Amino acid sequence: MAVQNGKDLLIKMDMTGDGQFETVAGLRATRVSFNAETVDVTSLESQGGWRELLAGAGVKSAAISGAGVFRDSATDERARAIFFNGEVPQFQVIIPDFGVVEGPFQISGIDYAGSHNGEATYELSLASAGALNFTAL
Repeated sequence: MAVQNGKDLLIKMDMTGDGQFETVAGLRATRVSFNAETVDVTSLESQGGWRELLAGAGVKSAAISGAGVFRDSATDERARAIFFNGEVPQFQVIIPDFGVVEGPFQISGIDYAGSHNGEATYELSLASAGALNFTAL
């Protein structure tokens, strides 16, 4: 796999509930992380005293975050509405040369900031809220 452009890691949200995905506007930095809790089943019989984990058990989750510049666009308005209405819409994360992750996410945080002599910025945090689908590219 060749080196990838960071700008190609995209976060897209369902704008109308009908599968119309649009890239979240103004993002400069994005991050996605996948997590799986472990279930420890180590016992006195565990070979050599090594920890054993139960395969396929535990809670899986994903977190998405992004930071960028504020733009008065449809995606900004939609993100605010999702947060304040407590919606859990579908999102897509495009990971270059890896695949597309799609599923329900809740916006768990929106931070706005700005300095006197700079642009207005925002940070967005999302938490998975159901089963995710992965499609390889």
